[in-house]
Amino acid sequence: MTGFARVRESQSVEAIEHRWTWELRSVNGKGLDLRLRLPHGFEALDVAVRKSAAQRLSRGNVQAALTLVSDSKAGRLEVNQNALDTVLAAVSQIDSNIETSPSSAAQILALRGVLEVVDAEPVSDSSQALNAAILASFGVALRDLTAHRKQEGAALADILSGHVEEIEKLVDRIEADPANKSDAIRDRLNKQIAALVEDTTPLDQTRLHQEAALLATKADIREELDRLKAHCAAALELIEVGSPAGRKLEFLAQEFNREANTVCSKSASADLTSLGLELKAVIDQFREQVLNVE
Repeated sequence: MTGFARVRESQSVEAIEHRWTWELRSVNGKGLDLRLRLPHGFEALDVAVRKSAAQRLSRGNVQAALTLVSDSKAGRLEVNQNALDTVLAAVSQIDSNIETSPSSAAQILALRGVLEVVDAEPVSDSSQALNAAILASFGVALRDLTAHRKQEGAALADILSGHVEEIEKLVDRIEADPANKSDAIRDRLNKQIAALVEDTTPLDQTRLHQEAALLATKADIREELDRLKAHCAAALELIEVGSPAGRKLEFLAQEFNREANTVCSKSASADLTSLGLELKAVIDQFREQVLNVE
């Protein structure tokens, strides 16, 4: 979701030359958060700009700034009559109380607030031709931003695919681990049952068989491995299709982690636990990269 775009345009409206620049920056975000900065007099563009952005973008923190310079913006000097009247009254009062040299006009005008620099009124936002041109250039900037984000996305797709392939390899290694075989599970249960039978307390054989079956079910990670494989297939399909897929990939990352936790909790060997932790590490890397996906 990271990208940058800058577009400069100009147009003459009613013999006044207008030059403006759109600058767009995008970083990661769970949703679309557009922070828009417009010059005074162009606030009416807000709705149209946000609508245009929402049509192209679905996620990301986007900053869009419009700067505009017009030939009519040159400021002019203007006397603040209220301030001048106040100053003249004060000068007259001072002259009547003490003997001073006459104040010159230049001295009076130099006093703060008497002579002001007044900017010309901004171009009215009713100028449809200018507004249309500014909106069109925003569309160009948005297109460039999207292209930049797509370039990053193409590289990110390769990274994500690599993580998913690594997850698939780890799932295959877990599946092939001897500790995960039915014979190994049965041997562990036999040893546990034998230890219980040696106890002097009589045991209900029916209950014993039920508990053994329950333990065997809890030790079996077949379902978790099947779900991990299904999640890998779904993730690769989403990556192939392309954006917007960020939210779905985030959900899959959560499911990956859930299944990996279960595998680790059911592990009965150090090797299987080590593979489970390695699996969790790759899933965490996958999850961090998914945050960059629109």
